[in-house]
Amino acid sequence: MDVGEVREITRGACRDLAMIETGMFDVTGYGAIYVIGGERPAIVETGIGTTSEQLLAAIEDSGVVLDDVTAICTTHVHLDHAGGAGHFAAACENADVYVHEIGAPHLVDTDDLVAGTKRAVGDQWRHYVEPKPVPADRVVALSDGDRIDLGDHELVARHAPGHAPHQVIFHDPTMDAVFTGDAAGIWIPALGCIHQSSPPPNFTLDQAVADLNVIATCDPATLLFTHFGPRAYESSLLDRYERMLAEWVRDVDEARAELGDDDAVVEHFLERTELDRVWGEEKAAAETELNVRGAIVYLDRIRTQEQ
Repeated sequence: MDVGEVREITRGACRDLAMIETGMFDVTGYGAIYVIGGERPAIVETGIGTTSEQLLAAIEDSGVVLDDVTAICTTHVHLDHAGGAGHFAAACENADVYVHEIGAPHLVDTDDLVAGTKRAVGDQWRHYVEPKPVPADRVVALSDGDRIDLGDHELVARHAPGHAPHQVIFHDPTMDAVFTGDAAGIWIPALGCIHQSSPPPNFTLDQAVADLNVIATCDPATLLFTHFGPRAYESSLLDRYERMLAEWVRDVDEARAELGDDDAVVEHFLERTELDRVWGEEKAAAETELNVRGAIVYLDRIRTQEQ
């Protein structure tokens, strides 16, 4: 898909639904936003902000008028999901911005969010833009179980903090679908597999596994990945991802024990990644390093807690 390309999603019971390619990090097949039409249109996810003008034009191309949008929903405040929230809010003047209560202050005052992102992504910051703050009176703080009324659709927010403490998934019972954020990993259609997502500083293995159980209790027909696209739900898929996460953390731990240097551990996994086959060398390297660093931070944290 090209940046701003609109794809109608009709898998399973999905209706009034379109996916738009964000082109974030100058690659395709990595980041998507979703547009729910119907009585009270909504947008789920906003990208990193660099292509907001193209995405807003694409939303209207999908058949949704920006002034009719009532809800801008972000699964969490990491900037690849919420970086465009302020830009979208400015263009969709009748929409509130929905985010978990832990993340809500960071959409109003973005300084800490920007500083944390810069620490995490390093040189990749050049792909971002400074996020536009969202006015406080337009931010709706969500907690587990809260519902967003879209008329002929409804989004049920379920707290899923294993990836980040401010993450929720959104369950749309009408579409029998779940917008997964990063709670179910990264779906890579080109490789036909899911890849782990374990970024610093808040990835937590036990809670990430618990988040998969939250998805399973929704028992959806369709998973709608921000990274990237729709996929039929299968319990075996989540079982495989649970095993993958445990093996990933174990592999990072074993590499640290063998190599004794965290930079060497990163290099060890860079030499073994296949992600360059779909996203190119730069994004593959950045994604791999982020996930290794997140696992390292997690391992250090649990060891400190055990002392």
